[in-house]
Amino acid sequence: MNPCVPLAVNLNSPTSAGAKPKLFLCQKVIPCMFGLSEDLRRNAAVIPKSGLPPFGWVSQEMLLKVAHGQASPCSLTFGQYACAQSAWLQDLQDDFLISLYSCLITKPASPMDAEYSVLFFSKYDTKKLIAALTMFSRQFSHVPLSLEWSMVFINGLWEKMLQTPNIDSPPILSQWVHEGLQPFLVEPKVFACLHAKNILCETFQNIVAALNDIYSDLPVEEQRRIYSGIKYYLTQDGSNQKCYSAAVPGLNSTAWFENYLGSFLEHATVEDMQLFGDEPTLQKFARDPVNIQLISSLTLLRETAVYYTWLLTSGPGFPLSSVPDRLVCYLSPSAVSNLSRDDALSLAQRITKNCPWNLTHRGITRERAPSSLPAEELQVASSLVRKFEHFSAEILHALGQAAVGLSVSDIQNNIHDKDLEASIPALGEVRGWNAEQSSTIINKLLSSGYQILDGQSLAKLGSLVAGLNSSTVRNLPPEVILEAIKLPEFVQQMATLPSPLKMAFVEKISSSVGHPADLVKYIPDALASYIPKSLLVFEEEKPSVQDFNSKMWTREQAAMFFNDVIKTEPDFTSLSQSVLQGFTCAAARELDAESLQDLAKAMKEKNVELGEDQLSCLVKMVTLNGIPKDLDNYPKDLLLFLSPSDYAATGSCRQYFAEIGKANLHVLQKESSQRKQLLLEALACLKIPGTQVNTENTEILGRLVCDLGGEYIRSSGGNLLKQLSRCESFLPDQEEAIRSVVIGGNTTFGPPAAWSAFTLNELSGLIPVFDHSILQQIPKKALTVWLKNFAHDSPLSRKQVAAVVQELLPTRLKRADGCPAGKQVTEEVLNDDTMPIYYTPEELRACLKNVSLENHLSQILTYPFSTYPDGYTESLLRNLGPLMDFITPKDVAKWKITSADTLAFLLRNEPPNDQASAIIRRYIDLGNPLNATALNAIGTRYVCLLNATDLNMIDPNSLKLASLNLSACSQTTKDILYVKAKRAFSDQHNTPAYYQLIVPYLGGAPGVDLQALSKDNVNMNVSTLAGLRRDALMSLTPSEVRGLLGMNLADLKKWQYKPPIWDWIQVQKQSELDKLQIGLTGGTQEGYINIVTPKFQST
Repeated sequence: MNPCVPLAVNLNSPTSAGAKPKLFLCQKVIPCMFGLSEDLRRNAAVIPKSGLPPFGWVSQEMLLKVAHGQASPCSLTFGQYACAQSAWLQDLQDDFLISLYSCLITKPASPMDAEYSVLFFSKYDTKKLIAALTMFSRQFSHVPLSLEWSMVFINGLWEKMLQTPNIDSPPILSQWVHEGLQPFLVEPKVFACLHAKNILCETFQNIVAALNDIYSDLPVEEQRRIYSGIKYYLTQDGSNQKCYSAAVPGLNSTAWFENYLGSFLEHATVEDMQLFGDEPTLQKFARDPVNIQLISSLTLLRETAVYYTWLLTSGPGFPLSSVPDRLVCYLSPSAVSNLSRDDALSLAQRITKNCPWNLTHRGITRERAPSSLPAEELQVASSLVRKFEHFSAEILHALGQAAVGLSVSDIQNNIHDKDLEASIPALGEVRGWNAEQSSTIINKLLSSGYQILDGQSLAKLGSLVAGLNSSTVRNLPPEVILEAIKLPEFVQQMATLPSPLKMAFVEKISSSVGHPADLVKYIPDALASYIPKSLLVFEEEKPSVQDFNSKMWTREQAAMFFNDVIKTEPDFTSLSQSVLQGFTCAAARELDAESLQDLAKAMKEKNVELGEDQLSCLVKMVTLNGIPKDLDNYPKDLLLFLSPSDYAATGSCRQYFAEIGKANLHVLQKESSQRKQLLLEALACLKIPGTQVNTENTEILGRLVCDLGGEYIRSSGGNLLKQLSRCESFLPDQEEAIRSVVIGGNTTFGPPAAWSAFTLNELSGLIPVFDHSILQQIPKKALTVWLKNFAHDSPLSRKQVAAVVQELLPTRLKRADGCPAGKQVTEEVLNDDTMPIYYTPEELRACLKNVSLENHLSQILTYPFSTYPDGYTESLLRNLGPLMDFITPKDVAKWKITSADTLAFLLRNEPPNDQASAIIRRYIDLGNPLNATALNAIGTRYVCLLNATDLNMIDPNSLKLASLNLSACSQTTKDILYVKAKRAFSDQHNTPAYYQLIVPYLGGAPGVDLQALSKDNVNMNVSTLAGLRRDALMSLTPSEVRGLLGMNLADLKKWQYKPPIWDWIQVQKQSELDKLQIGLTGGTQEGYINIVTPKFQST
């Protein structure tokens, strides 16, 4: 039944034959008894002969008991309250509506409740009702209300409001909206109710004005929900211009955005804007002075701001000087193309003053500089810069942030040395320099005689510091670095430096301070995570807890000093999240049970995320003396290692799985027995019939949805899509089921043909699953907007994004010999950071033949053209960026890679192994050392590509400053590097920190070294034990394994049938295994020998 029931308030009006009158409910449909009133006599005929009162009957005495708290408000039905005499209702307290609502929402609304609502609220005194609604609003102002009961209440409240004298007066309407209707209006479907009531545009305008008055007081999510309702009202009648007609007085105002959206315009997308009007009409709206004033105070969505700016500037007759300051940040290159030099400088100054120039981290261009500016800003900056042929110091100062548009050619040829040095303060404030720009400026400065003599001259470089190379930093006097890191203006530049440069600064600072504790104290926050673990070993003099807390550490770093910290600071709640994540079993074993529980609770309070091995250890220690009864006070992730029965003292199994659904399920491997068991228990607990999961259970399952099989996905339709979009990976049957559901179109998102860019953004995690049949249905416009505005923030790889791009390209019947039509490389194309995806290697080669690499090196570099017959110079290699996909090992063989910095730039975009191997090989073949910078550039991802000759070149001391994981490498690699690592960390051999330093290399350790470690309380993880050299593992006794595993010994039982643990068990005496007391079986009995057949690799 539509809750917005048309009203027939004349109770005596005739009805058509057989039809029930609309509001005759009290007299005809559900009779009400009003004591001995005329109404009673009129309805006497309907009283049953038994003398019992009919359903709608209520006495004054019954209502007074409710009013005075002597009876529960739930003891009467909504119909009984509606049928009570008006005078009796005035006895109810102002908080009665809160109680009534709480009673009503426990059961579904009936078809009659919307009409009861009209009758009930019509009997309330207006002042008393406003007071009651004010109290109701305070109670539920930021609490989601029941949708169906919101619709019921608004039905009656709206009719009551319309009966209020002078309701058209903005102050009176505003009072109703602010003090009465607000909690209901956050439900978008309530606006559908208003639409169905044919609310006039003038009235709706007043409602928007009232809502606009409280806009800033609303949480963002409520702003969005109200905006969704406003949009529904304005777009549901199919007209492109709801509430606007140039020919109708009262509807001809072009201040439409102010009148009907107000501040809620902040939540409008470009697609929404285009629903509000056609382009000519929107241009009229955009240029209206009232709307421009509104826009000047709003923060629009980025793509909406770009579109609004385009509406202003795309047509003739609108001067750029009239563009609001907030919108100059979103001008297009075409809008600034015809400016004079003076106007260009004036605009550049406005841009510098008003635009935040936020640096964005782009997920699909990981290979670019640590941060970069959006393409549109770069294009505008380039357009402004092109107004000038030469750049004096005055011009460079005036350009401000727009100087980021300078090309390398401009820097090299069009700026005099003295002007460049004089402009350092201005250029140092520019954000978004790419690597080649900043290095070109720095090299020109240094070659012209600029000297970095002290900290001030280093700090003066500002953002240009990123242009220094690591060798220059290492050659600076120590006092220069130490002075610079005390200057706030220098420290703020650290975050955007490339990784090799950060490591160079760390090395320089560490060699310049007297003690590791001073390193922690003085190191800038942005560099802390680059301190090698070997430099975080402290003896007598230790950093203060405050020094530790003030830095952001990696988990591996924090593990180095975790023991020191918890011994020093008994109040674990005072420790930072970053420090607490370093939890180790060895350190925790020294705590008593109460302190350990306090530590775990502090981790919950600080939302600390631990790894699987850490959690496995922590849960054993926390439950050593029994399961705590307040598990909700412990980290949610601990529940992954417990069961619903363990949680029973804390809450129900439903509560348990609601918590599991919010936990970091990824700490358990997908398809692991633990995850499978959790899912089975969750399905049993929630009593999910068959394979259909409803919305409520989907919310409870949370991340466990990622483990549901294809049959569940098919049966549950669209209920699961949003949760599935957050999953990290899918099995083949899950992918097939997702495609089936999406193609069916029976979801809240609708069929792919109806999707918008925002739909794609919500489902971005599923895009890799979509095949051609799905992608081709999605509107090209939606795909384009998503690529431009959302793809860079998505978790998708460039190859996955490329699959989306291919859907935008026309089908080619054959490859053209030259540059295909429509693919010419223009300035706009060059500045589009997704550009390379649109071209095949052949097309890119053909289309770049006539493009000047001099001016666009930072945006576009590809195959070695005739300009560089011997391969690219090193300065060019750092800007290959997304074009690395087009490079072949044959191209790499010509490159001049002479520094570890360049190696790091080339490898940070994670090229495929064959390409990475060619890059590393070229670096080594040119005689470069495998020093710490090179090893960190190669990293865990590529270290296994090094051969024995390469590995033997490594200086053991370089391993002190490197961070590697050898688990995936060959045994030869593990053996060589273990020996070097043992030598590198020999000075720490007798300290607790030694194990943390050597553990990544233990896969190459001989048995004798492991036997020595078994006496050091190291609490080795079983996964590490399983990764040991086979001969070394087989040489260990059960007693020695106990010594190595410590608190993790019980985990050995879970691994007993997995190789090589099972192989080890089979050669042990069962009597010795029994001494471990963890239930291991399979060892040799007395008098018997188990013969383990060796496994040979097939040839």
